[in-house]
Order: sequence, then structure tokens, then C-alpha cells
Amino acid sequence: MKIQLNRQLANTGLFLLVLAFTVLIQGCLSQANGSDDENATEVVLAIPVEAATVAQSDVAAFYSGTATLEADQQATVVSQITGVVLDILVEEGDYVAAGQILARVETARYALQVKQANAALKRLEMDFQRKKELYGKKLVSAEDFERVAAEYEAQKAGVDLARLDLQYTNIRAPISGFISERLIRAGNLVKLHQPVYRVTSYDPLLAVLHVPERELSVLRKGLEVSMSVDAWPGESFAGEVIRISPVVDPSTGTFRVTAEITDHGQMLKPGLFGRIGILYDLHEDVPVIPRSAVITEDELSHVFVINDEGSAVRRDIQLGYERNGLIEVLVGLAQGETVVTAGKGSLSDGTLVEVVNVEMAPEA
Repeated sequence: MKIQLNRQLANTGLFLLVLAFTVLIQGCLSQANGSDDENATEVVLAIPVEAATVAQSDVAAFYSGTATLEADQQATVVSQITGVVLDILVEEGDYVAAGQILARVETARYALQVKQANAALKRLEMDFQRKKELYGKKLVSAEDFERVAAEYEAQKAGVDLARLDLQYTNIRAPISGFISERLIRAGNLVKLHQPVYRVTSYDPLLAVLHVPERELSVLRKGLEVSMSVDAWPGESFAGEVIRISPVVDPSTGTFRVTAEITDHGQMLKPGLFGRIGILYDLHEDVPVIPRSAVITEDELSHVFVINDEGSAVRRDIQLGYERNGLIEVLVGLAQGETVVTAGKGSLSDGTLVEVVNVEMAPEA
């Protein structure tokens, strides 16, 4: 009986020892788990983002389009007589002034016609003077005198026409500009009204745009225009809107806007394709941010503003004009505030962020 009691006591002690060890292990594990939970609560990972600072700048509103340059003045020069071309005095690309001689046609025949007309005029003039004296003495009838007077006047006109044909042997430029095409050669026979040259005035040049009807309310005569062309990279050419068609083409829904482009350096040419910007409004000293900072959902826009605690706070904004990657903020932001530009997709209101790059908004 004593031996059995001792065995029970030994088993009970062993059980208590195992129980105590188990409790000790569980306590250690619980303490360790509790320490991990506490650390997990204290350490919050910040999301890396890029940001930009709200700046104050001027934002211009432009209508942008494309157009092909056209000459404002262009003339086809024609021969006003028939004859053989003797001299070619200008070539394609040459600048000519209005009235300058471009080519000469044979003159001998027309000079002889002038002499012939003058000789006939002198004969009729003597006849007219004699008839006039006789008519004054009532020695000739009024009918005879009037016939001679009419022949005399007609011959004076004939002399003027012969002299005019002689002048036309010099083919002259009707306008100032550049020779854009030569259509004759020396030795060619040109006929009356045959085209011989084309003269094009390069300054000013016209850019005609076909603008959607929604822009009709903002575009007007006198607005400033800028133009760039691939032929002259980095160059900008100024101009002005000179005409706006009051009619909208129903087939295209567009109206014509004609801008005059000034080219004092003679760099532009008719036919060049260019990009046009028409400045129609300007907002001065307004808050601007990069377009990449804006999130638009259901036609409503918002940004994430980084506060002093380093959290990204969602803020609704109203937008204005946009130009060169910058957008005007009408309501919701002030100069100096910082907005998230990259990494917005991982954010929610109040998310802790780590800014890896901050830039000032560039000039508009």
C-alpha cells in the first residue's frame, strides 16, 4: 500500500512538473507574440511617391490647329503682245519690284508701227488744219469738216495704241514678290495673253484654318497667332487673325479662320505645313500644378495633398486652362502646397507617404 502511494505521488509530481513547464512555455510564447503585435502596431510602412509644389504662373488659353501657308498676293504675268522673246532678265527665286522688266520681246516691228502711225497722223493733221480754215470761211460743209476731224482723232488714238504695243515689248511685274515660276525661254514665240511668269508675294503669308464650331465664341479678329514649321525647327513666327467667316460649313461643322503670318526674314514659303496656336485668353498669376497630379472620376477632379504629418489627404479641386503639361487650379489649392504626382494609385485618404522627389511646377 505504501509503495502504491509513493507511485501516485511520483506520478502527480511529474504531472505538475510537466504542467508547470507547459504553462511556462505558453507564457513565453504569449509574451513573444504580444511583443510582435505591439511592434506591428507601432511600425507603419510609408508609400513612396513623387510630388510637386503648387506654383503661381500665367496660363494662356490657345486654340491649336494646322494649316498650309498660302500667298496673299499671287499674279500670273501674261504677254500683252505677240512676238519672239529676246531677253530673259529674271529667274525663279529672284525678287522683283512692281513694274520691273522681266523679259523683252522683239521691238523692231512695233517701233515701225509707231512710225507708220505717226506719219499717218501728220498727214491727217495737215488735212484737218486745212479743212478747219476752209470751214471757218464757209468754203466746206460741216459734214466734210466733221469727217476729217473724226479721222484725225482716230489716228491720234492709233498712235497711242502703237506706242502702247511698243511698251508692251517689255514684260513687267504687276506686283512685288518672288518669281515662283518661269514659263518661257529666250527665242520662244509668245502669243497675246500667254502666261510667261508667276510672281508670288511672300510677306504676308496666310494660314487658313478650318475650326470646329464650338470655338466660334472664343475666336475673334485681331487675336495673336504663333506658327511653327518643320522646315525651321525652334523658330516661331508671329501673326494675327485677320478674317473669320460668319458661316459654318454644315458638312464639316467648321468655319474658316484666316491668319496673316509675318515673315520679315523671308524664311517661310507658300505651301509649307505648320502648327498654329491662337491665343484667345490669359489668366495671370494663378495656381498651377502638373497635369499628372490630377485624378478625374465621373467628371470630378481631385488630388492628394501631402500635409505636415506626411499623410496624403484627398482634396477636390476645380480646373481651368491647361498648357504644356500644366493645369490651372481654380478652387482647392494654394501656392506652396505639395501634391502627389506619381504613386497616386496606391493611396487613400490619410495614407502615410514618403516623398522621393519634389519638383517645383515649371513655367506655363
